[in-house]
Amino acid sequence: MSIFRSITFLLSISFTSLGWASDLPDFTQLVKKLSPSVVNISTIQSTDQQSQTLPPGFDGQDVPEMFRDFFKGFKQPPGQPRMHPQSLGSGFIISDDGYILTNHHVIEGAEKVVVRLNDRREIEAELVGSDKRSDVALLKVDADDLPALEIGSSSRLDVGEWVLAIGSPFGFDSTVTAGIVSAKERALPGDSYVPFIQTDVAINPGNSGGPLFNLDGEVVGINSQIYTRSGGFMGVSFSIPIDVAMEVADQLKEKGSVSRGWLGVVIQEVNRDLAESFGLSKPAGALVAQVLPDSPASAAGFQAGDVILEFNGREIGLSAELPAQVGRVTPGEEASVSVYRFGERLSLTVKIGVLPTAQELAENTVEPTLPEETRSLGVTVKDIDTQLAEQLNVDSGVYVEALDQGPASAAGVRKGDVITMLAGQPVTNVESLQAIVSDLVPSKPVPIRVIRGGNPVFLALRVE
Repeated sequence: MSIFRSITFLLSISFTSLGWASDLPDFTQLVKKLSPSVVNISTIQSTDQQSQTLPPGFDGQDVPEMFRDFFKGFKQPPGQPRMHPQSLGSGFIISDDGYILTNHHVIEGAEKVVVRLNDRREIEAELVGSDKRSDVALLKVDADDLPALEIGSSSRLDVGEWVLAIGSPFGFDSTVTAGIVSAKERALPGDSYVPFIQTDVAINPGNSGGPLFNLDGEVVGINSQIYTRSGGFMGVSFSIPIDVAMEVADQLKEKGSVSRGWLGVVIQEVNRDLAESFGLSKPAGALVAQVLPDSPASAAGFQAGDVILEFNGREIGLSAELPAQVGRVTPGEEASVSVYRFGERLSLTVKIGVLPTAQELAENTVEPTLPEETRSLGVTVKDIDTQLAEQLNVDSGVYVEALDQGPASAAGVRKGDVITMLAGQPVTNVESLQAIVSDLVPSKPVPIRVIRGGNPVFLALRVE
């Protein structure tokens, strides 16, 4: 026992001398100051309306029985009306005259939204506007002299910085959790327009819509999603940057909806093989697989095969980073874009357009239906006639009828693909394809562009 006490004493001296203990933050004063500005969000829905879906990553069956009445998405038995508000999430006050920010998925489908303040007052809120693409909603309550929070800047956050969350997980108001910023500008599937802040702050159902704070007590994010395999918190949480959220809130306040910038390109990731085939020194950027007709990119001279390396001076490391950057540009403004085009770096200027709705984009997409030779690629192709071109929604190219073991198959070309470009040169017919193939350098990868299921895809092809 005496040896154990001696070791403990020595360790405490060592930690103190290293300054580790003094570096740990004390959140007590921050919590006292900030908690009154965080609210609980509840909704009342019509009896014939389905309850909300679970937040991404959650399954109601994974929640202990004692908590299920508080869980977001808990379904009432069929035919039983909701007589009382159901706790769904959190929000926070951004102005003393009653404006409140929360998540879109917290209030989606609500007939009424009820805000419970820290002093236990419950006030019905007006929905000013909501934006599904960013998962941000703006509410307004009829109250004055509310404790508004100070809005910080998410762009100034550093990875490793301490952050604090306050919310209502499982309906438990004013719950405080803390952690650090794990990463910035994370792109998540289905969330192309939000460069998420990743943290290890414990976030659970009911935290959605609550604020993420820095140590100065400034709001730097809105807690929105988690990644989980168990249905519970696993140390990977995601928050909407407050810079993005406030831009959305301003537009919702002014006009009730959000307009985003639009470039008009279909992009894909640049992997190692594609980088080598295009002559890039490393896998980086957003590869333009298709330039949409009558789009800003088309007017600015973008081409399929361009690799977008910078947008408005910001480096594009991953293709998923581009939509969020474009979306934040006000439609009508010009943007400078640096592209790599088959060995040459070019600067383009594009006048950003307005992002069409999902329905408008879908209406411009034609769903294709399926259906001499060039043996050096191990592929059998045929010219595309007018009928097939209309069917496949392509202007030119060659149709892949069959594949043998060979370079095309190894590259990932499939039966039913339409080859439209090889080694940076357009493929208009079988003859043009054969001419390009005859000039290929053995063992050197080159990009091949195909239309597959109506979508353009670049692959890296290597002729042995």
